[in-house]
Amino acid sequence: MTHDWSRYWRSPDRPLEAMHAHFERHVYHRHSHETYSFGVTEDGAQSFTCRGAAHTSAAGMIMAFNPEDPHDGHAANALGFTYRMVHIGPELVADALEDATGRRTGLPLFAAPVVDDPALAGALRALHAALLDETGRATALRRDELLAATIAQIVRRAAASPIATARVRPHAVAARARSVLHDRLTDDLTIDDLARAAGASRYAVYRAFHDAYGLAPSDYQRQLRLRRARDLIASGTPIAQAAALAGFADQSHLTRWFTRCFGLTPGAYRAAITTNR
Repeated sequence: MTHDWSRYWRSPDRPLEAMHAHFERHVYHRHSHETYSFGVTEDGAQSFTCRGAAHTSAAGMIMAFNPEDPHDGHAANALGFTYRMVHIGPELVADALEDATGRRTGLPLFAAPVVDDPALAGALRALHAALLDETGRATALRRDELLAATIAQIVRRAAASPIATARVRPHAVAARARSVLHDRLTDDLTIDDLARAAGASRYAVYRAFHDAYGLAPSDYQRQLRLRRARDLIASGTPIAQAAALAGFADQSHLTRWFTRCFGLTPGAYRAAITTNR
């Protein structure tokens, strides 16, 4: 028998929280949050009342609550439900939308508490997993990118009024952000670090960088670290030390990405270049 369980994460410096839970017996009393609350049901189904009507979120569906939306919640059947929830402060949502549009906008309103959108469900799962750092290797830059992109996506696809994104001049913005990534290769940079250096909004940096280089800044950062690790290994540096010097969490972290991007493990690479010398 599966028992009720939950994991909770709270940002130390932003109005941002995340919960991963499975409930069979637990029943939520009617309550509300001061934040926007977005959830994705992974297994089972959760039933709740909100805005004067009954709703059910089945596996793959999204729940979208506005700030101060009273709601309750319980398992729809004896098997219970597993879900992920992200709570985002209104000021954080407003900042992300200003980045995306280039202007201060009103706060979004979500008219439907349940949304059936597989693409949004995937985005929320990815954001949630990064916030809880389920792999132990999520960078600050990747978490920031996912947060900004998910907010913009869920507002565009599920809010009552969609947003229009701002136009940016990509090359200068992207080049300045790229310089920071090169100069501070092993630092745990955030999107705010890149935005300050580029003199642009966080969303503008992300969009300009992707337009100019075909990668998100976090992917480009990883690419630079992989190249650094490869050069270190080629020069005879032990793999574990190369991983640390290149900014990876540990040797297994390096090995996973090295294999994905180069088609062989760091050990196989070292053996190959040693044999060919």
